[in-house]
Amino acid sequence: MDRRSLLQLGTTGLISGLTLPRLLHLQARAATPTPAKAKACIFLFLEGGPSHIDMFDMKPDAAKEIAGPYKPKPTSVVGTQICEHLPQIAKLAHKYTILRSHSHNDNGHNTGYHYVMTGYKADFPDGNSKMPNNHLFPSIGSILSRELGAKTTVPPYINMPHMMQGGGPGFYGSEYAPFVIDADPSQPDFEVRDLKAPEGIDTARAERRRKLLAEADGTAAKGKPESMTTYYRKAQELVTSPAARKAFDISAESVATRERYGHTSLGQCALLARRLVESGCRFVGVDHSGWDHHFTIFPSLEKDMFPHVDKAYSALIEDLDKRGMLDDTLVVLMGEMGRTPKVNGDAGRDHWSMAQSVLFAGGGIKAGQVLGATDKTAAFPTTDPVGVPDLLRTIFHQMGVDTTKVYNTPQGRPVPIVDGGKLIKDLV
Repeated sequence: MDRRSLLQLGTTGLISGLTLPRLLHLQARAATPTPAKAKACIFLFLEGGPSHIDMFDMKPDAAKEIAGPYKPKPTSVVGTQICEHLPQIAKLAHKYTILRSHSHNDNGHNTGYHYVMTGYKADFPDGNSKMPNNHLFPSIGSILSRELGAKTTVPPYINMPHMMQGGGPGFYGSEYAPFVIDADPSQPDFEVRDLKAPEGIDTARAERRRKLLAEADGTAAKGKPESMTTYYRKAQELVTSPAARKAFDISAESVATRERYGHTSLGQCALLARRLVESGCRFVGVDHSGWDHHFTIFPSLEKDMFPHVDKAYSALIEDLDKRGMLDDTLVVLMGEMGRTPKVNGDAGRDHWSMAQSVLFAGGGIKAGQVLGATDKTAAFPTTDPVGVPDLLRTIFHQMGVDTTKVYNTPQGRPVPIVDGGKLIKDLV
């Protein structure tokens, strides 16, 4: 109940025993934001559409062309089963919750990505490859960056190993854009650009440049020059911060730790995400592509995709837990859609957004559960469907963000942080 409603109700005398001190106490409680359960969020995005029916919502009793060749495997939670080719994730089922009833109606890659990252439907047709594609609506990370701000010199919002399609700041502007690590940390020559001063630029010369830039900031024009000023300032902060450079130095990790995560793009991105969160980053978005299997899905999943995600996700959860970070780090694993229940004529599965499984761990969520259910072919939820706005509202709630806030675009259009949706109460 908001304060206005509370005051109106109090003046009617309908609440028995509501004295003025009690009224003021309730008013103060209504004005106090919910304490954050999570200090940071790691968002592992399996771009292309991971097959929920072959991973976390298997239907072994369905016809062969629906069930597929994989068998379900018991997990650490009695009665919960997932794919046999995800053994490490299965061992940690008591540390996460599977939401099986996520559902929406955007079957496009680019538009679905936009929807998941912003909570708003795209205003362009699917196939738009512009990066980022959310020119108006801010992404999850940009919202968290604006609402929570930076904790340290490490950027509050980071994307890797490239820009996320719907990960831009929208009308919020460059101040809330992600710092993009446009490189693969699994490669031997991995290096984060902009963390070192240019050759031949000593400390004194760098300081003169900084002062000149500061003077220029005061007279900078709006628009593109202003955006560039923001980027220069952020780059300067990183170059001059030993703590930031240390956070990005994945080579400081032991050989055993890097091996545990797996020497893959997803594995090393997950490890670097842990380092960045540990150093104060609010939101790390990791894009892992390759999940769009319209052809020969099963060999690809078993040989190329499952081993990567099994190692990376399980290592991240275990590592956060051992370091005492899991309780206040929310980890979300999902894609923009699921896959069709029936295998197509090319031995693949096509786009299917009406059912998808999402994994939540840490950050104050109730672990060891399966929430929601789908029908016998994993096509549609048989329980109340959970939509994208519900996911975003729950993530922001756990991060202590007031989801009732509204910001106006430069044209004066009001845009709520979350458009509709409700808290997934059984999850938190």
